[in-house]
Amino acid sequence: MKSIFCAALVFALVAPFLPTVAFADMQDDVNQAVTIFQRFQDIPEQSVPRSVLKDARGIAILTVLKAGFIFSGRGGHGVVVARTRKGWSGPSAIGTGGAGFGLQIGAQVTEFVMILNTAEAVNAFSREGNIQLGTDLSVAAGPVGRTAAVGITPMAAVYTYSRSQGIFAGISLEGTVVVTRKDANAAYYGRSVVAGDILAGKIKPPAGARRLVQVLSRY
Repeated sequence: MKSIFCAALVFALVAPFLPTVAFADMQDDVNQAVTIFQRFQDIPEQSVPRSVLKDARGIAILTVLKAGFIFSGRGGHGVVVARTRKGWSGPSAIGTGGAGFGLQIGAQVTEFVMILNTAEAVNAFSREGNIQLGTDLSVAAGPVGRTAAVGITPMAAVYTYSRSQGIFAGISLEGTVVVTRKDANAAYYGRSVVAGDILAGKIKPPAGARRLVQVLSRY
């Protein structure tokens, strides 16, 4: 009974952030992505290195809730963009989810910036299927700060950077499932759209995405 109660508690905490909540206002996610990215870059010693951003094929920016008591769960939402020949694409809505087991108590909201280092990583986000980080795509904590070496071959398809609030320890995206929020994309673009077309730059970004594109265009 205790295990059932713990699992129910985790679900209650995480459910509001799960990717099935596809109807969350995507403009809020886009605005939040700008804020999160700027927070990361405001502290040079802990920022995503300019060399990493310059070589990035894509960037995903997410807000994730991780909570647990013995059982753990996580869920969140955000957007992904890709670099095209003409600059950065419009945003495609994504959501995350995952579960685990272990000695862990607490809840934490974490902001993630995920650097997609390879064309394969961008393609994975374009297919609109489930992507399991650490299985379908290799993932690793990215280098930080001004002193990060330039021109080093990426150690993983995806680099992750995080900023946290709360008391949950041991942040990791290993095992996290990322999915495309198709309904959110359709609502944001005003019609049914395909993530691959968005990330390929075939669909014009809405006016509300202009600020995000401008911020990323500095890199």
